Amino acid sequence: MSSRPPLRPLDDALADLLARARPLQGADDVATVDADGRVLAEDLVSALQVPPQDNSSMDGYAVRSAEIADEGVVLPVSQRIAAGQAGAPLQPGTAARIFTGAPVPEGADAIVMQEDAEASGDQAVRILRVPDRGQWIRRSGEDVQRGAVVLQRGQRLDPAACGLAASIGRDRLRVAARPKVAMFSTGDELVLPGTVPPEQMPPGAIYNSNRFFLRQLLVRCGCEVSDLGIVPDRRDATEAALRSAAAAHDLILTSGGVSVGEEDHIKPAVQALGSLDLWQIAMKPGKPFAYGTVGGAHFIGLPGNPVSSFVTFLLLVRPFLLQLQGASRLQWAALQLPAHFDWKRPDRRREFLRVRRNAQGGLDLFANQSSGVLTSAVWADGLLDNPANQPIAHGDPVRFLPLAELLA
Repeated sequence: MSSRPPLRPLDDALADLLARARPLQGADDVATVDADGRVLAEDLVSALQVPPQDNSSMDGYAVRSAEIADEGVVLPVSQRIAAGQAGAPLQPGTAARIFTGAPVPEGADAIVMQEDAEASGDQAVRILRVPDRGQWIRRSGEDVQRGAVVLQRGQRLDPAACGLAASIGRDRLRVAARPKVAMFSTGDELVLPGTVPPEQMPPGAIYNSNRFFLRQLLVRCGCEVSDLGIVPDRRDATEAALRSAAAAHDLILTSGGVSVGEEDHIKPAVQALGSLDLWQIAMKPGKPFAYGTVGGAHFIGLPGNPVSSFVTFLLLVRPFLLQLQGASRLQWAALQLPAHFDWKRPDRRREFLRVRRNAQGGLDLFANQSSGVLTSAVWADGLLDNPANQPIAHGDPVRFLPLAELLA
């Protein structure tokens, strides 16, 4: 009988990873304009109302609604108020010409948009539609109240959140420190693009695609990345790379070399220098996934096959990195959509199939689901999360994870 431990279920493995990902100490002070993708390290409390005063949401005329009982009323125009100006109190029996964003003058309680008015030069205006009290007025504080928490600690900032921070006057924000990540690939068959032309590639050689998408995924997760390139398939070289990376990084991320072949040196090297606490996940693609520690650094080893590496990063590494930054939202809920295909031979492991939404609101399946076919990840706009041993018939509801959210 085999002495190998059973494969870890994905959910158990993720829970174990997150329990080990204690948020990093320290924080950075960054310009709000540069804070996209960072995680807030403190609650953001507004010191003012937004908008600060009642203002007009239309170009038109500020009026007292009680003075306009019927259509066709003509009022003299007593003043003109542009955005950024403060008007005088509105004189009874008059209208004020007003523009979008301008403060509503004291005494006015409605805005008549200019399409519902007929100007007589600059001196008078005929009201063509009876206004309702309060129409086209944006009230002070209707967006943000003074003293309100507008963004919470742990929120990952996006462009809208950065704009909201700016709207309450914050030009700098305190955000979680970036994880420092060292990455390298292993495999003597790997060649960096640009070093050997395609027509001169030796037999058995392949270009290192993992390096490129993993680096970009790390950057999208807010990391500072040290790219250590390709490490030769030798135990001593692997240990040297791990030892050097552990000295100045929070996480070491490798690609390849975590399987059980004679040329796979990552596992024994990590065990020699630290500990290997998690190895092999009951998922497809992505079984040869590893977690451990080397010195004071976390270690994560991804499979060498590109789709396996891509999928395990999204489902395991990404939430781990967000947890290191104290993010409050680590995962997104799956959508329920109908499968527009049959999947008659499911795997014993939980599967993540590359699929794409179609015009009918269902999911199409990429024809080749091999873990080495990176075109499937480019073609797809999501992953279908299929339980182990679960066949799929056309029309069955399935769990869909949009890549747009996983790649954000």
